[in-house]
Amino acid sequence: MNPPQDKDAKTACIIGAGFGGLALAIRLQSAGIATTVIEGRDKPGGRAYFWERDGFTFDAGPTVVTDPDCLKELWALTGHDMKRDVELMPVRPFYRLNWPDGHNFDYSNDKASLYKEIEKLNPNDVAGYQRFLEYAAGVYEEGYVKLGTVPFLDFKSMMKAAPALAKKQAWRSVYSMVSSYVESEKLREALSFHTLLVGGNPMKTSSIYALIHKLEMDGGVWWTRGGTNRLIAGMIRHFERLGGTMKIGDPVVRVHTQNDRAREVETASGWRQPFDAVASNADIVHSYQDLLGRDQRGWRMGKRLKKKSYSPSLFVVHFGLEGTWPGIPHHMILFGPRYKGLLRDIYENGVLPEDFSIYLHHPTVTDPSMAPPGKSTFYALVPVAHMGKLKIDWDKVGPELEKRILDEIGRRLIPDIHDRIVTKFHYAPSDFATDLNAHLGSAFSLEPVLTQSAFFRGHNRDDVIDNFYLVGAGTHPGAGIPGVVGSAKATAGLMIEDLTS
Repeated sequence: MNPPQDKDAKTACIIGAGFGGLALAIRLQSAGIATTVIEGRDKPGGRAYFWERDGFTFDAGPTVVTDPDCLKELWALTGHDMKRDVELMPVRPFYRLNWPDGHNFDYSNDKASLYKEIEKLNPNDVAGYQRFLEYAAGVYEEGYVKLGTVPFLDFKSMMKAAPALAKKQAWRSVYSMVSSYVESEKLREALSFHTLLVGGNPMKTSSIYALIHKLEMDGGVWWTRGGTNRLIAGMIRHFERLGGTMKIGDPVVRVHTQNDRAREVETASGWRQPFDAVASNADIVHSYQDLLGRDQRGWRMGKRLKKKSYSPSLFVVHFGLEGTWPGIPHHMILFGPRYKGLLRDIYENGVLPEDFSIYLHHPTVTDPSMAPPGKSTFYALVPVAHMGKLKIDWDKVGPELEKRILDEIGRRLIPDIHDRIVTKFHYAPSDFATDLNAHLGSAFSLEPVLTQSAFFRGHNRDDVIDNFYLVGAGTHPGAGIPGVVGSAKATAGLMIEDLTS
């Protein structure tokens, strides 16, 4: 039962129950703002949706938690402890990187072990890696600690940050910066692939994103017992404990405006409710083009946003196997024969190449509860161009690509994989577009390049409709759990000040 609400409390509506939306909801409710979260799908989570099939649990999206402190802070706001609702389990190694020649590289924050892994590739690169780590610590301080939760509402705020970013050579790519420190091509790939986890091309994404390396080194990599979906469930449990309201399975179809103010939210069922403020955790193009599309501001912004560049999509194969695989770690990156060329095909050429790199997720090695006894849960993720660049029929191509991916995993790890499959299904760019209203089926919203970062990304508060706000991957600072939780902190600061002043 929810605590009684103050009749005079200001009210806020958040559209979408992804990580960003729920983090914002907890912050607003903790500040005494009566908050309602509306989720269109049958389950909350957004990209952290999940399925249960044949006794297996399959998480749809994020597989790891980094910077757990940014999540713990949400409970601490009201003197609670996240452990009451969520159990985090350490993941070691963070990732095992595997190349076609059979070389494995176990990546973790155990420095002694990591240095041994580097020495196997090139003994001279240990010193270079140590210098890279110092660089990553610097950009972490500037880009994450100082700026990660600060809203950029005007160009002046961007200019204040520019000197520090310029000093860190933010115009250079992550790959370029890594290459200036280490010689081994494999190590360059090992230290630059992280940008792909937030939708960025290592060859173009700002070197500021090297901060991800520092984030993992300091905070570790964690798994939520029961799946990432249990973290979502824990956030909702805490939000409702504080008196917040959840509305599931009824998508918002329109935000009504009057005199440059968001006045009312309407859902597909015909439910309508006025609010003092509205924030969208939905796709940024959908938020403006569809939800605000009848307002001149929404129409214009939707048109402008569609001209920007968007991150690629993903093709994900979920499968459950007979047997257990203690020799396959929680996460593997199975690099293909190409790195730069493959990235060009995905980000620039917009073709579906014959080769691919696979992000393999194997949660049952950490948490056997994700599958029935004696069985294992996996997903294999392959980045692909978004639907604006790659115009193919995924209903036709999907089954073919699924088989190719499983064949490759069989060739490199599990020879009899097809015989062991208990259940399987895939998730394609067209599903991102349909289920998540993702523009072009993009999995990470706006591409995280320098010219689409901070002030040049979606603003946490709209410039015209001054009680309409954004949270999530399309706004500052960007995608990934720490990114969208950081955006929630930035947006919450604005909303709380606006609603309580």
